[in-house]
Amino acid sequence: MILNQFTLIEWILGGTLLLCFLIQLFFWLFFYKRPYSYQKKRKEISVPDEALPPISIIVTSKNSAEELARNLPFIIEQDYPDFEVIVVNRGSTDDTDMVLKAAEQKYSRLYHTYVPAEADGVNEKKLALTLGIKAAKNDYLLFTEAYCKPCSEHWIKEYGKEFTQGKEVVLGFSRLEISRKTGLRGFMLYDNLIHHLKFLSMAILRKPFMGIGRNLGYKKELFFKHKGYSPILNLEGGEDDLYINRIAPKKKTGVVLSRESLTETDSVKHFSTWRTLKSGYLYSKQYYKGFSFRLFGLETFSKYLFYLLFICAIILGVVTDNHILTVSALLLFAIRYVVQWRVITLNSRLFNAGKYHINLPFYDIFQPLNNTRFRKYATRRNRTGR
Repeated sequence: MILNQFTLIEWILGGTLLLCFLIQLFFWLFFYKRPYSYQKKRKEISVPDEALPPISIIVTSKNSAEELARNLPFIIEQDYPDFEVIVVNRGSTDDTDMVLKAAEQKYSRLYHTYVPAEADGVNEKKLALTLGIKAAKNDYLLFTEAYCKPCSEHWIKEYGKEFTQGKEVVLGFSRLEISRKTGLRGFMLYDNLIHHLKFLSMAILRKPFMGIGRNLGYKKELFFKHKGYSPILNLEGGEDDLYINRIAPKKKTGVVLSRESLTETDSVKHFSTWRTLKSGYLYSKQYYKGFSFRLFGLETFSKYLFYLLFICAIILGVVTDNHILTVSALLLFAIRYVVQWRVITLNSRLFNAGKYHINLPFYDIFQPLNNTRFRKYATRRNRTGR
């Protein structure tokens, strides 16, 4: 038989390549595809307006006058029966205060306060959020950033409906609106998509491990039950991802994935801006509790091993004239690419997060390497205080 002509090295190489291939398919079909599958199978929740809970939206702002002026109307002019918007000015030196005072004259739902000038710089945002939470008159809180805006007028309603289902923490997707002229635009969109698919899929599986402050909500009582941010005051950042990692209840954490529930930011003008946004999460990741987020380390390891073994199999197959090994390696690579492309495309359509074709393998290889580079940048920045 032809298979008997395989050497021991070829058997080991081919078998390990197949194992990595199967691990990769498991991650793409079981984890990365889950947000799309969840939303597709999900039945629309119909809740009358009178049953929707009152919600307080909390935004902090530091020198973001232009972004606030542009995005506040999208937040305040929502189609929701009972909500308020609280903006906490974090010692801005630009026109933030003027923008907020002018907006308060126009919108009765808006209230703003400020962080004292002598506040600790390391925990300034945590203090601002604490002030906003204490000022909130409602039991359910929804968070976003000054540089973000809801993608529809039903943004609050999507969260309100989820809260009526008994959820205490609700996580959402925040997309990037990046000019086509911006360098590495496609990679940043891919990076943002993969980042969200990881924590949203685990939340669906009742293994939540983080959230992002650009689009999340939770019950006010959780904040006081867990003594606010006191457990993480010694760390810079972490007021969203690390905090959710500590407080999110497994069975009472939900997700909102509809187009109406998205927020977006157009503030990413350069790759360096994305590095600043992303590196904070990569830095605080080392303090996460639990095991669920560590599973993706296996996915990264098996991915790089798959690529390495694929190259070795092609070279060995050509050198030894083993066409079966060469064709098998190419077939596994092609199948993995098609599955990956299909899963990414389905999720990307759901979140309007870009288009991917031949560039996908390059993004796939570069993304974990770039995360390592960002993490080193964040660690260096925190050590030097810059």
